[in-house]
Amino acid sequence: MKQLKRPTRRALLTLHVIVSVSWLGLALGLLALGIAAYTTEDPVITQAAYRAMQIVADWLIVPLALLAFVSGVLLSLGTPWGLARHHWVRIKFWLTLVTLSATVFALRPNIHQAAADGQPDLSLVAAPVVSSTAYLFMTAISVLKPWGLTRRGRRLRVLATSRKTVDERSPAPTA
Repeated sequence: MKQLKRPTRRALLTLHVIVSVSWLGLALGLLALGIAAYTTEDPVITQAAYRAMQIVADWLIVPLALLAFVSGVLLSLGTPWGLARHHWVRIKFWLTLVTLSATVFALRPNIHQAAADGQPDLSLVAAPVVSSTAYLFMTAISVLKPWGLTRRGRRLRVLATSRKTVDERSPAPTA
């Protein structure tokens, strides 16, 4: 993919950070609601907490998660970081895909079931803990950028360096 121009890249990066942080915040909100629903003795509060979780999961988390995934892929493809050049980008890609899938196919159905039953469910405390931990980990590796290049990234860097060397040796016109 062609490299993004600076204003486009900056706008996309800003969008990606905003939706990713929002996704983390909503996961922490689900955690608070899950703890409230699980620890209360009042069935009305349990029911209300699960219904609130249902609204958050259906109307906010899924669209934000999709937007975070798409903006991250576009950023990786439109910048020198690439999608498969650095280990941290690859790990973020797969963790985002896994957490997005788990949200859509496991968490949301569990929330809907708990809202219908009104019974405390420990999995609705555990799931936001796991997802929040994953999002915090992805944030940390985005900042620290550990582990260096992948095999593909090293190969592309060598190829780019050899092209540059060849270009520098080519005769320049003199005038």
